[in-house]
Amino acid sequence: MSDHAVLHVKGRVLAGPDDVRDELWVVGGRITYDRPAGAGDVMTVAGWALPGLVDAHCHVGLGAEGPVDADTAEKQALTDREAGALLLRDAGSPSDTRWVDDRADLPKIIRAGRHIARTRRYIRGYAHEIEPADLVSYVGREARRGDGWVKLVGDWIDRGVGDLAPCWPREAVEAGIAEAHRLGARVTAHCFAESSLRDLVESGIDCVEHATGLTPELIPLFAERGVAIVPTLVNIATFPDLAAGGDDKYPRWSAHMRRLHERRYDTVRDAYDAGIPVYVGTDAGGSLPHGLVAAEVAELVTAGIPPVEALAATSWAARAWLGRPGLEEGAPADLVVYESDPRADVRVLAAPRRVVLNGRVVQ
Repeated sequence: MSDHAVLHVKGRVLAGPDDVRDELWVVGGRITYDRPAGAGDVMTVAGWALPGLVDAHCHVGLGAEGPVDADTAEKQALTDREAGALLLRDAGSPSDTRWVDDRADLPKIIRAGRHIARTRRYIRGYAHEIEPADLVSYVGREARRGDGWVKLVGDWIDRGVGDLAPCWPREAVEAGIAEAHRLGARVTAHCFAESSLRDLVESGIDCVEHATGLTPELIPLFAERGVAIVPTLVNIATFPDLAAGGDDKYPRWSAHMRRLHERRYDTVRDAYDAGIPVYVGTDAGGSLPHGLVAAEVAELVTAGIPPVEALAATSWAARAWLGRPGLEEGAPADLVVYESDPRADVRVLAAPRRVVLNGRVVQ
């Protein structure tokens, strides 16, 4: 790590998709575009600078079996940092990761508390598993525990029908979302299928994770209400393997998962074309490793989102959506420097030249 009094970043500073500057300075851990007078101990970094990347759907402190110890959670956060992801929206974790906030060398986390799921309708060890009558009280609990977000499990396999099905009745969803909003929190939901989406959106939800069930009939509703999606395409890539594991016991579910996977790129492109906000999230933690943010941006491009817009979905636009600054005057100096222009080729994101967090060169 470097502790120079002043850091000078020069070359091309992408303060916005079309706001390209020649240099910035970091003094006292914060960005300035005014050359500091009489700067002595200066470290210079050259290249193409972006705001620290955003992974808007990951899980620090979560493993395949549920919560993990602090050492494992630290390794998860460091892996994200090495990939240039310096702002993480933790979309549900049973672990208390508040200690991360005291570490200036770890990414900043925006927490959604712990998942709230229907009894026996989610991965064991991950969520509060409750019945609809308790949804409002648990939403209130997690709204107070999180950082302005609450995470619901909107659908999951219903073993009685052998397929994905909504977890909550409409009236419970309406009451739960209203309670979160009363407490100043936004609500997001895990949703693979089609059937839970209308109730969630019409009840005022702010975001939907995965959103593989978006249909041409539902897309205008999302666009009208301004509901964002975080597609997690690197996670959706696992659907065929999941489906293969359910062929014997749940053939209807397996076939459904394959259909969702087959149309995944069309779903994301159609959502983008309709004006639905799309953001980058990897679903790291649980079954997927951390550090996949560059791969997810590349997947958005494969889906048909223009490269600059895919880049915005993990940088300028994502930070604005989450209420955090980018490369603005006076902002904390969280940035990543690359060899070449990531707007021209998003694959550049896979190889950061330098990572600067809280004004310190950490990589």
